[in-house]
Amino acid sequence: MKYCVLGILLSFSIFVEAQDTNQYEKSPVFEACEGGSNKTIQKCFYNQVHALLFNEFTLSENLEKENYKGHVDVLFEVTTRGEFKVIYVDAEYDELKTETYRVFKTFPKVKPATYSGKKTYKQYSIKINVPVTEKNISVDEAVESGNQEKEKIKQINIELSELEKNAKKEFDELKKGIKPYTNKAFKSTLNIPFTHDNYAKFDRSINLVGTNSHTASKPFIYEDVSNYYDFIAAKVATEKETASWLERKLWNEHLVQLQSKDYWFTLDPILDVQIGRDTDADFRLTYNNTRGVFIQGGLGEQLSFSTSIYESQGRFADYYNRYSESLAPADFSPAIIPGRGIAKRFKENAYDYPVAEAYLSYSPAKFINVQFGHGKNFIGDGYRSLLLSDVASPSPFLKLNTKFWKIKYTNTWMWLKDVRPEVIEDGAFLTKYIANHYLSWNVNKRLNIGLFESVVWQNSNDRGFDVNYLNPIIFYRAIEFETGQDAGNAILGLSSKYKYNDNANIYGQFIVDEFSLSDISGGKKSWKNKLGFQLGAKYFNAFKIKDLQLQLEYNQVRPYTYSHNTIVLNYAHNNQSLAHLWGANFKELLLIGRYNYKRWFGEAKFIVGIRGLDFNTGTDSFSYGGNVFSNEKDRPFDEGVKIGQGIKTKTFNATLQGGYLINSASNLKLFATINYRDFNPEAATVSTFKNGSVWFNFGVRTDLFNWYFDF
Repeated sequence: MKYCVLGILLSFSIFVEAQDTNQYEKSPVFEACEGGSNKTIQKCFYNQVHALLFNEFTLSENLEKENYKGHVDVLFEVTTRGEFKVIYVDAEYDELKTETYRVFKTFPKVKPATYSGKKTYKQYSIKINVPVTEKNISVDEAVESGNQEKEKIKQINIELSELEKNAKKEFDELKKGIKPYTNKAFKSTLNIPFTHDNYAKFDRSINLVGTNSHTASKPFIYEDVSNYYDFIAAKVATEKETASWLERKLWNEHLVQLQSKDYWFTLDPILDVQIGRDTDADFRLTYNNTRGVFIQGGLGEQLSFSTSIYESQGRFADYYNRYSESLAPADFSPAIIPGRGIAKRFKENAYDYPVAEAYLSYSPAKFINVQFGHGKNFIGDGYRSLLLSDVASPSPFLKLNTKFWKIKYTNTWMWLKDVRPEVIEDGAFLTKYIANHYLSWNVNKRLNIGLFESVVWQNSNDRGFDVNYLNPIIFYRAIEFETGQDAGNAILGLSSKYKYNDNANIYGQFIVDEFSLSDISGGKKSWKNKLGFQLGAKYFNAFKIKDLQLQLEYNQVRPYTYSHNTIVLNYAHNNQSLAHLWGANFKELLLIGRYNYKRWFGEAKFIVGIRGLDFNTGTDSFSYGGNVFSNEKDRPFDEGVKIGQGIKTKTFNATLQGGYLINSASNLKLFATINYRDFNPEAATVSTFKNGSVWFNFGVRTDLFNWYFDF
């Protein structure tokens, strides 16, 4: 029997999943609603849904007899084909759920919603109130009629307070609070996963002349970058038209995405499955097999969290395997995979290297963000950084970002490990600490200047994490002298960037580990002059080709920079440099080109350099300043120190990569890479010898971090 009176007493409200209606967005259109403004079309859409529900919705005979009173919650979608699809129904009785599915199947096809002229799906939630139209039977009347069940209900109602009644509804209310997912990450305090390719997409937007952005301290958080770059529009522009749930999850969405008024979270699988061939290796194939999970979410507007867990096995190009094994820790593990972590042996000549990264991000006020976690940080505008880089393994960190006026001030404290045999204590790796300050100042709309200071200290005299370095506003050099000159290793730095125009900028860094002014003026090239600098330029929309970015960068670091006469106070973690991956005693020039077109991407990278390496032989065991772990007291001479001393080695790396973005939500990519490496030392030793190889590689990867292979 048709429930005709539903039209009189039916009420429902519709909530749109996406952002507020604007010039980019058009609602689905019924045939009867064509013409008129978007606001008129939207109102007509609601009215048509209302009318269809009124005409089609019927109650079962049982529910009508018992004068049912309640409501039905419905989450439905209008697909890119204009079809109505019920995603979720919550009702007290299965009969109501079945009827809801039936009614929506009768809805006609409509013109789908569009965003920026492109078809897209749209989700809505409806609450249908279903009142009892006949006179309710009161509890007292039910007892007189002999309805014993109603008497039980009466007793229960008498025993339960209003607070208890509401408490009993709490679990059901959780389901009612679920809303369509609206990409809340794009406005959150979460970090944007730092990869050079990913950041290149919005690099121009945040570097326009006149913006008050600060671009050196990375990773960025979405909340900051969203002031300059429309993540939603960019995502919609690359979305593929889909006709099924499976297609949406493959191409456009997170595997799991859940949102309510107060919280949200997403879950995606992590994959890095690749296979390749190294022409210089005596084994047949290279490969990597990573599986994992990536979870992100937010609790309220101020607290966000992220976790990524990796389980990996791999065998790489021969030069990379040899370098990994040269980093092996003191616990008899065979290697440290650069940038990832300590590895176990897997099968005969491969590695097993699990990695986990996670952090909490909290913004108690609009100008402060605090993060605590296990991961990586980076300071600089270049491909390399001479201040703080992401080439080493993840480590525990506490970071405080304060932004106001033209200033951004970043404080980072990290807990590091020295895993070499000579510093191991009671079978445990040695712990050391680092504190960094970085002050970024936008002098005017074109010029930015940054000041950097850092200090590394160890647990000497059982002092542990020295509270002297916890103060966020202080000069570490003064504290270093207060605690003893050999109790810490302080480093100073300067950075700058000049925006020539909207499409070009110049950037640089200068690092001072130690220097002697008298030695500099004397021209004797003293070993004490531990200096380095970077100079680079970026060209956006190069040669008027949209989304083509070119980058030229020069890096130079003198011998013995980042090292110390107390060898545990080197600027390193897990046998890897915290700055440039070559350590010190080098010159490097690199050219990078990146291009993105819809979901396609390409990169070309060329690196040439000169390095000075140690001999490490029975007749020459001196430190020539390239290895930051060597004791600088073991130098062969005090003056005449120059870049390239020791075994002068010329290197050339060329990498070509192209691929296709599979999933825009999880950043899953299909890629192919060709890497050419020529390593040409002037003298050969057991560990240093001429090497040239071509490494072909292709696979599928969830691209969440930078992985450097240009050693």
